[in-house]
Amino acid sequence: MSPKKTPVKKSSKKKRTRKKVEESTGKTARKKRTRSVAHRQADLFTEPRRKKKSAGSREATSSKTRAGKSRARKTSSPRARKSSNKSSARSHPVDGAAEKMADKQKDISVSEFFAKNRHLLGFDSPARALLTTVREAIDNSLDACEEASILPDLFLEVKATAVDQHLITLRDNGPGIVRDQLPRVFARLLYGSKFHARKQTRGQQGIGISAAGMYGTLTTGKPMRVVSRTSRRKPAVELILTMDVAKNQPVVRKESEIDVDWAHGTEVQIELEGTYKKGKHSIDSFLEQVSLANPHLQIEYHSPVDNDLIIYERVTRELPEPPLEILPHPHGVELGLLMQMLKDTTSRTVSGFMCQEFCRVTQNVVRKISDETEALGRRIDTERHPRRISAKDVKILHKAIAQTRIMAPPTNCLSPIGEDLMAKTLRRNFDPELVITVTRQPSVYRGNPFQIEAGIAWGGDIPADELASIYRFANRVPLQYEQGGCAITNAIVGTPWRNYEVQQARGALPSGPLAILVHIASVWVPFTSESKKAVAHYEEILKEMRLAIMEAGRKLATHLRRKRRIADAERKKDYIKIYIPQIGLALQDILDLSDRQRITTENKLADVLERSRKM
Repeated sequence: MSPKKTPVKKSSKKKRTRKKVEESTGKTARKKRTRSVAHRQADLFTEPRRKKKSAGSREATSSKTRAGKSRARKTSSPRARKSSNKSSARSHPVDGAAEKMADKQKDISVSEFFAKNRHLLGFDSPARALLTTVREAIDNSLDACEEASILPDLFLEVKATAVDQHLITLRDNGPGIVRDQLPRVFARLLYGSKFHARKQTRGQQGIGISAAGMYGTLTTGKPMRVVSRTSRRKPAVELILTMDVAKNQPVVRKESEIDVDWAHGTEVQIELEGTYKKGKHSIDSFLEQVSLANPHLQIEYHSPVDNDLIIYERVTRELPEPPLEILPHPHGVELGLLMQMLKDTTSRTVSGFMCQEFCRVTQNVVRKISDETEALGRRIDTERHPRRISAKDVKILHKAIAQTRIMAPPTNCLSPIGEDLMAKTLRRNFDPELVITVTRQPSVYRGNPFQIEAGIAWGGDIPADELASIYRFANRVPLQYEQGGCAITNAIVGTPWRNYEVQQARGALPSGPLAILVHIASVWVPFTSESKKAVAHYEEILKEMRLAIMEAGRKLATHLRRKRRIADAERKKDYIKIYIPQIGLALQDILDLSDRQRITTENKLADVLERSRKM
């Protein structure tokens, strides 16, 4: 009996047949899609030729092309259409985007930048804004008085006009400011005479007082008032000023001549949004520190709380030695600046340029630099014209300067406080048991001379159960904020105070009845920001600070150890005194002495004890 055919084999035959049909139809579709793409590409290249054909041929060609496009649209998959769209977008960018972006680009004035970033200048809170304004006004007044060799007398009044609004008035007895310079000095940022002067000054950038006036106008809408008088024979000039923030230019609202009862000087009034607080960061604390670093200064101060007159008397009537301007030191000049100086110089030879543009450079030093260039592989002729030296030769010259030993820059550009005056001000402010002051020899960082001074006040009215009080100064200006990020604090914390008989926890300030003053005097103080709140951590500066503090600490340890020895001797003496009467009674019994003889013997024993324990 023959086996029956199963339906499975029939179905497999049908499947194979269906598969062949699908493959053939798929090939046909792929051929059609390929032809349609080819037609489209051919149309792009043959379009210029079609213009030469007749109208009938153009109509026939267009009808064929439309038919091919319609077939391609039907047969092409969505993925293919999407990829073609992406490729066309990449090959055809948006027209006019670069022009639109260029229209949005424009210059930004420095006043606009600081108006939006006022925190960089110390105006980040109402309390700091009030103190920053007072500080900038006092710095300018002190610089003007000292430059004119005038003993400074300042009058400061802070008056509350609203809950969070104050009017600040500061007047000095300086030389005054001429009328043409008044608007630019008080209502234009980055304008002044101190930026390029290589000598010790409080101000550096020409920003402070102008930024304070700008902040006052922005927060209260009220302009700045400035009065200046340069001589008894001339009337005082009063200006009402604002600043055009977009252009960084002063705007004079009003100008007039007025009568004042002072011979010469400048008065500035700024009303601003600010809050008055007492404590460590108050105006009162700031003025106390100003008097510490400026013993020749006298300030009359009206507080906004009780309006009482507070006078900070001067300790001396002698002005500090005026700093002299110096030339840059060659070791502090960078390569790009050296190239620019060679282009701008009026000297005809490199040797003349080196001797005229830098300090501590003589013809002998120039010859040594030339010898160093020869050791570097190419001798630079110092008799060549500075502008004819190539960039490659300037690099060799710069390296040779760095490798040549040159005398340190002069220090007559600095004006330190001095050990005697520091001691007087510390005694006046703290009434301590001991005062120690140290002034280090001048040193150099990046070609800039600087000098470190340190002072210690121990005991007296200083609290004994608290951390030491730190007073930081830079060019006689107190630094109020960012104590933890300052190099001065770092140097104090890094000093081994336990070696000097002072308690100190690890990584903390020392504790005890201790006040520490550190002052850096420099041609250019490296602040951490434009607001001048802290000194940057330069290794050369940190080293000198530590050495000054350690020297003062050793003197403090000598005093404390001597004091401890005296206290131990007094304790022992008192302990022995307790037993002298008993010794007298024992001697009376043994030697059969009378009461008078016993008393005489006790007095002699006490006298011997006093003389033997006398230090």
